[in-house]
This record gives sequence, structure tokens and C-alpha cells, in this order.
Amino acid sequence: MPTHTRIRMFNTKETYPNQSLDNDLCQAVRAGNTLYVRGQVGTDFEGRLVGLGDPAAQAEQAMKNVKQLLEEAGSELSHIVKTTTYITDPRFREPVYREVGKWLKGVFPISTGLVVAGLAQPEWLMEIDVIAVIPDQESAL
Repeated sequence: MPTHTRIRMFNTKETYPNQSLDNDLCQAVRAGNTLYVRGQVGTDFEGRLVGLGDPAAQAEQAMKNVKQLLEEAGSELSHIVKTTTYITDPRFREPVYREVGKWLKGVFPISTGLVVAGLAQPEWLMEIDVIAVIPDQESAL
């Protein structure tokens, strides 16, 4: 019996057809009561980019993805404990953080932010990964 639950498994051959990759990954992993969510970008789960050239629109789509993955795993946005946000230009900090902040109002996670030279696809302007908890049923009562 596996000790971890893998959510939305995929192979990079399908998700990155323009790159010569063949890695087995997943969108999230539940290990005990901890949920690790893979970096989410402005691409929906059908592979469509949302917000070409618009970091706020990409952040909104990334947070929609995060919310959906958390819910599929039995958690929710209010249970996020850590975020890591990557942006490709320091000028994107305000629009991206404003959008993420709307989704995490009142949550108070710890947060790390980085400016990076680039992400896996040149159209991606931001990426966010999160760690959340899945509360025990007893403590949720």
C-alpha cells in the first residue's frame, strides 16, 4: 500500500511537447496530513494559457488551480501554511502578490518570493507552489 497519495499524475511528454522530456510527475502529493502542491502557472488543466503577457491574470489562473487541487485532496485555501512565488520580472511583484493576496486574505501563510531568470515555458510570467495541511476530522469539528 502506498504511503503517499498522488493527485493528477502526468508525464511531461504530454505537458511539454516542445521539450524532449519523459518524467512521471503529479500536481500534488498527500503525505500523511501534509499536502504539497506542484508549482502552478497561468495554464488551466486543459493546457490553455490564460493571460498571455498579463502577470495578474496568470496569478489568478494559478490560484484557481491551487484551490482546485487542494479541494481534490481534501483541503482548502485556508489550510495553506507556506507559499513560494516565482516571478520573471521584479515589476510583476505587485500585480502577482495583489492577486494571490485576494485568494489568501486572512490565511497568514509563511511566504517566500523569488525573481528568476525564466520558467519552464517562456510565456509563463509567474509560478506559485504551496504546502497545506489536511485537518483531522476530529480537530475540524
